[in-house]
Amino acid sequence: MTGNTSSSGLEVVERRATADQGRPPLLFVHGLGHGAWCWENWQDAAADAGYSSYAVSLRGHGNSGGRLRTSRLGHYVDDVIQAATALPAPPVVVGHSMGGLVVQQALARYAVRAAVLVAPIPAHPAVSSLVAIARRHPLDALRIVVGGSLPLRREYLFHELDDAMAGAHSDRCGGESPVVQYQLLLHRPAGPALGSPPVLVLATPDDRLVPITGVRRTAERYGADVVEFPGMGHDLMLDARWREPLDAMLDWLPKAVGSR
Repeated sequence: MTGNTSSSGLEVVERRATADQGRPPLLFVHGLGHGAWCWENWQDAAADAGYSSYAVSLRGHGNSGGRLRTSRLGHYVDDVIQAATALPAPPVVVGHSMGGLVVQQALARYAVRAAVLVAPIPAHPAVSSLVAIARRHPLDALRIVVGGSLPLRREYLFHELDDAMAGAHSDRCGGESPVVQYQLLLHRPAGPALGSPPVLVLATPDDRLVPITGVRRTAERYGADVVEFPGMGHDLMLDARWREPLDAMLDWLPKAVGSR
């Protein structure tokens, strides 16, 4: 796996397939407070399955340049489209959490081969997420309201990972743009996806940040199948059974893009 910074100042972590099988590249987009690093498990396994992949750190995250505090969702969408257009072929775009909403908005502006939404912020305003946070940690919800970053606690992200590994991952998470956090609560649904690409949604009914009801409604909006993984936490790509949702995606991809 190699990391590099593009001319736009974005960190892009590349993992080449072990054998070139002519499959479309995967572009991974992280969620709130994360970075390209969070996809390392999936990137390694996807390479073994014949998919080259690229994980982008949105501006102000990871090793990307840019000012976090003044970033808006539209800027993140620009970052994703910029990263996608730099790839050797139109990608399958995979977005987690906030990145899932960024991908939804990118689909309205850029034609992709397919999209996978992983525990995504729903198409409609995510007030239910604020309510879920307030029930567990009222001060965390207040912190969002007054412009602070949501603390990405282990209990929010993981259900089955051992404490040491969960803590290590949680410690790698950083802050988020206060403007973007407000936008997650107030955004409007994205426009129709260009070219009507196939969409898959991966989720967990036990998510402590994104209630499953909104995720299911988002899947209906895109005519997408939803594959759910009970017992897993919000970070499906890092929790102990991370291989299960990845395998579901790898099983779906040839059916979705094999003849496109």
